[in-house]
Amino acid sequence: RDKFTIHSKAVVCQDVELKGDITIGSGTIVHPKATIFAIAGPIVIGTGCIIEEGAIIVNRRKEVMRIGDDNLFEIGCRVESPTIGSSNTISTKARVHHTVRISSHCVIGAGCLVVPTEDEMLDEFTMIYGPAAERRVWSGRGKVQEADLRRKHGEYLREMLPKFNRLRRGDGM
Repeated sequence: RDKFTIHSKAVVCQDVELKGDITIGSGTIVHPKATIFAIAGPIVIGTGCIIEEGAIIVNRRKEVMRIGDDNLFEIGCRVESPTIGSSNTISTKARVHHTVRISSHCVIGAGCLVVPTEDEMLDEFTMIYGPAAERRVWSGRGKVQEADLRRKHGEYLREMLPKFNRLRRGDGM
């Protein structure tokens, strides 16, 4: 059975597909045509996340899927990670398998496929990029500017999305 808890300050468009036990935190923005499925266990999304159109978030595990704060899920990405820290970017058309746990400040590049055979935890500041899903570690330089830019992106969306889309109201928290 479905149970949605949407914070009163979250912006969740009406034509988002939600299934299962889902909690959406304050300031999080879910674009139209996004999909969030809590199939086996619940999904808890933190504050200030942006989930763009066509993004798919799925929890196939019994454990709670926890998504931290200020994450960006770009158009058409598919994420099944059981835990995701804060300030991560999952780029357009990227796919992340349920065997990967993501810490914080990680970037999964556009179109990258992250499907390790056994469980893996991505270290902080890991960047995965290119057609071969190569990896490197980011120094962290510019993370303050990136956080400011993401905050401004959120402010803009919170103002504009309600003008052109019907919003879904939750129980409010």
